[in-house]
Amino acid sequence: MHAQTIAISVQDLSKKYDSRFAVSHANFEVPLGSICGFVGPNGAGKTTTIRMLLGLISPTGGSGQILGHSINDPDEYLKHVGAMIEGPAFYPALSGAENLHVLATLGGFSHERVTEVLATVGLADRAQSKFKTYSLGMKQRLGIAAALLPDPKVLILDEPTNGLDPEGIQEIRDLLRGLADKGTTVFVSSHLLSELEIISDYIVMLRKGEVVFAGPIQKLFEAQQPFMLVRCENSGDLEKIVAIATADGHKAHVQSGVAHIEGPADWAGTLNKKAFDAGIILTQLSPQLPNLEETFFEMTGEKK
Repeated sequence: MHAQTIAISVQDLSKKYDSRFAVSHANFEVPLGSICGFVGPNGAGKTTTIRMLLGLISPTGGSGQILGHSINDPDEYLKHVGAMIEGPAFYPALSGAENLHVLATLGGFSHERVTEVLATVGLADRAQSKFKTYSLGMKQRLGIAAALLPDPKVLILDEPTNGLDPEGIQEIRDLLRGLADKGTTVFVSSHLLSELEIISDYIVMLRKGEVVFAGPIQKLFEAQQPFMLVRCENSGDLEKIVAIATADGHKAHVQSGVAHIEGPADWAGTLNKKAFDAGIILTQLSPQLPNLEETFFEMTGEKK
């Protein structure tokens, strides 16, 4: 990718605390105008990476660029970056709009942006309500509104859906998709892949401080092994099914009364015929694709 099309890029980025690497030799690129999901279990190094990108902590090694500027010179790019990390801090007794006006004054942003960003995040009708009366979802959206005050080219959000109900998560998803469609690059972290799977174009996966996957989400889907679930009328025949599959070069095993067989959906017909020829009656033959959550747990070695 050309530098002109890259929003965020890191090369061998590392952060060491004592003898432990919180982030170790991370490499990834985030294209302009995309939504990039940054996923990994809690403690994988996501917040540390984000803090390095925002110039809040210095890397121990490696380098990074945001909008073409080195992360060692945050003053060069921070005016084009909006960020929300670790839950926004607002004055409970002030309204949403008043809180944003305070931040606009502090940041030297146009006060006209306040009305615009409140409308963007869907809080226009509650702009005059005190912050303490907001639901958790509204508080998170006000946090995103605050991050949007500089009219950023890049928006970096750390766990913006933490603690939200499904409706709140959906609202944030729609909001982020809308921003990306208008050209904002959104870099959003979560420990739940299922939340980001729906809206992300790109995924960066972190495990114990190391990047285990970085690229278009489509590539992650393509790398997944299709499999099928097979049940027999006579459960004693399951091992025979496994033997048939294995003889045909397919990995297979029995788990709680079901045979799991790796292989493409179009091989199901062949298996069905071979089972029939062996006098085995199948009561279920369903091709499956693992979801991203399962792939994630497989790749990060985390068990649910």
